[in-house]
Amino acid sequence: MTIHEGRGGPQTPAQQPQIHQGIVPSYLLAKLAESERYAQAAEAARQTLIAPAPAEHRAQLRLSIDENGSLVATVEAAPDRTISDAHGTETLPGTVVRTEDEPTVADVAVNQAFDGLGATFQMLLDAFQRNSIDGKGLPLDATVHYGSGYDNAFWNGERMVFGDGDGQVFQGFTGSTTVIGHELGHGVIQHTAGLDYQGQPGALNESLADVFGALTEQHLLGQTADQATWLIGAGIFTPAVHGKALRSMLHPGTAYDDP
Repeated sequence: MTIHEGRGGPQTPAQQPQIHQGIVPSYLLAKLAESERYAQAAEAARQTLIAPAPAEHRAQLRLSIDENGSLVATVEAAPDRTISDAHGTETLPGTVVRTEDEPTVADVAVNQAFDGLGATFQMLLDAFQRNSIDGKGLPLDATVHYGSGYDNAFWNGERMVFGDGDGQVFQGFTGSTTVIGHELGHGVIQHTAGLDYQGQPGALNESLADVFGALTEQHLLGQTADQATWLIGAGIFTPAVHGKALRSMLHPGTAYDDP
């Protein structure tokens, strides 16, 4: 199996415009599913491809009544994060394992997801004066340990969802700030432009989400555009794979090339 970084956008229309295919594109998973070199990863890719897309849920806003009897949304510019654990199932949201203002836990994936949500929130606030992805302080929720060997991470219209990877080609997705920034970027687009995830709007949706992912990492590291790597998904491949990331925005088509 030879896999190369693709330059195109989404390959097929999504059944539900706000349910995105995930950080790992379906064409790459389909190619991996044919692999004889990585049997475990091939089976995980097949299972990831056939897993049902979780239904979208409309996010709830926190509303209150002011002294004049008007309905208002009152929020503070601070993150409100909740991390849940699916325990290897495909049932969402899972068991709550960490909430805002709680200390770190023993599970590294939980802490990485928590920190990644915070990094994205802070970038949106500092760079765009935007209070969370909807601009109104929407709580940020995530679920880790989704599925068994699930080879993806995605935004489902309500929360971030992370698989653990197959262990041969993909490792955990929570350690990549660009992955989290990218997927939450889909949330920003959902609450602003509302681009359908198909055709040219879908390709533009993906491109903008990549920019959000790159900006999140640059803001976290205090980098300028010239200093940044502009890699999307660095760290999600195992050392066995000849590749640095899923995509390179600086040098398109060079992020990975694994024979």
